[in-house]
Amino acid sequence: MNQNQNQNQNQNQNQSQNANMIKNPKPPYEPQVKGPAMNDRDRLNDLLATEKYLTDSFNVSAREASHQALHQDIITVLNETHQCQYDLYQMMFRKGHYKLEAEEQQKLDQTFQQFSNYSSQFPYQGANVQ
Repeated sequence: MNQNQNQNQNQNQNQSQNANMIKNPKPPYEPQVKGPAMNDRDRLNDLLATEKYLTDSFNVSAREASHQALHQDIITVLNETHQCQYDLYQMMFRKGHYKLEAEEQQKLDQTFQQFSNYSSQFPYQGANVQ
């Protein structure tokens, strides 16, 4: 294959990948080249990382709480923290800081079938496990 064919093939792959991308435009005030100062995206990333850390910590706390009332309070805070993390992600997606790649239905169906077949390997098939 010559160099022109390789370039055409790469362009075709990029175009098909871009067609499957789900994204929002970045804010017009955001600079093209990142400087040393923190911008909105940096602050949101910092908040998102903090929320992820908190959810991990609250998961451990909930798992290890021995008092029922304390356990329930931690679960409440954990759920609120998960919601806050989700809201931050949604805001970042709306602002164009995240993009998703849409998958073809055939690939989704294949993956679903693959994992559905795994259920036959579970040790308690059809049993009512509590």
